[in-house]
Amino acid sequence: MNASKQKGTRWESAIVDYLLQCGVPGAERRALSGSEDRGDIAGIARVVIEAKNARTMLLASWVDEVETERKNANAEIGVIWHHRRGKGSPGDGYVTMTGDTFMRLLMIAGYIDPPEPKE
Repeated sequence: MNASKQKGTRWESAIVDYLLQCGVPGAERRALSGSEDRGDIAGIARVVIEAKNARTMLLASWVDEVETERKNANAEIGVIWHHRRGKGSPGDGYVTMTGDTFMRLLMIAGYIDPPEPKE
């Protein structure tokens, strides 16, 4: 396994360990699925997590990737959980998502009401 792949695997494992510690009992790394990929981390219903540990943040392509994976998984939420330089814990990492995803999270959490249907 090359160094980049090892770095990614360590980050995915760190996220899974963090989720388990935070009370997500089913958190686990997903097997690779090629063109039908459904993210790197499973265990939260209707949520796709794509883990990234890269020197350069490529947010636009990462968001496109996780949105494709979200659709492949028929999930409601897709996020990129990326490593923050100089920090080891996923709790210190970044989570990036689209604005639409953020609004869905706010509605699901009950912070805002769904929009009224347009007539």
